[in-house]
Amino acid sequence: METVPTTDWNPVLRHEFEQSYWEPLQDFVRRERELGPVHPPAAEVFAALHLTSYADVRVVILGQDPYHGPGQAHGLSFSVRHGVPVPPSLRNMHKELHDDLGCPVPAHGNLEHWARQGVLLLNTTLTVRGGAAASHQGRGWETFTDAVISAVDAKTTRVVFLLWGAASRKKKSLIDRERHVVIESAHPSPLSAHNGFFGSRPFSRANQALRGSGQEPIDWAIPG
Repeated sequence: METVPTTDWNPVLRHEFEQSYWEPLQDFVRRERELGPVHPPAAEVFAALHLTSYADVRVVILGQDPYHGPGQAHGLSFSVRHGVPVPPSLRNMHKELHDDLGCPVPAHGNLEHWARQGVLLLNTTLTVRGGAAASHQGRGWETFTDAVISAVDAKTTRVVFLLWGAASRKKKSLIDRERHVVIESAHPSPLSAHNGFFGSRPFSRANQALRGSGQEPIDWAIPG
């Protein structure tokens, strides 16, 4: 059984655990784990909600699937643990971060430093079969993560949503752009980064939006 969030997200999302899609989704993931590798490990499926409390969310970076290679996914979009080779999309994020804010390019891909500051690193699908991208899409995770996005949208303080790529940008309809700020561009994937991700300056623009509403900026520089 995937471990449901026990932080201040629990009362916000509790009604989702009673919806008709929830048990079939959990049964599907359980069967998948019996058949072979599923990423991330069950204890880390909701890591984004454990590391970034609802009260603290100031920025949302929306991914799609978890990484499907061994040892990569650990429950935070785009992030990998220390010691795991940095995936190409994340390397491009590091490059843009350096070009945008002058931050040193880190030797690792662990983004927990961001998560602990209120950057919700959310994938729209929270599990994936090993070696099979998109294999758990359309099973119910999107319903749950749409509820997460809607809950963040309900916050009265400004939140900055970074939407990279077509799949993420479709979520704009869930966001009140009068109250919150949406910064969108191409995906940082090597296939699309040169089509508008590079040069989009999402990190400085997010901090500008936070300062504009009286909030502290994010320290985007990733410690070595």
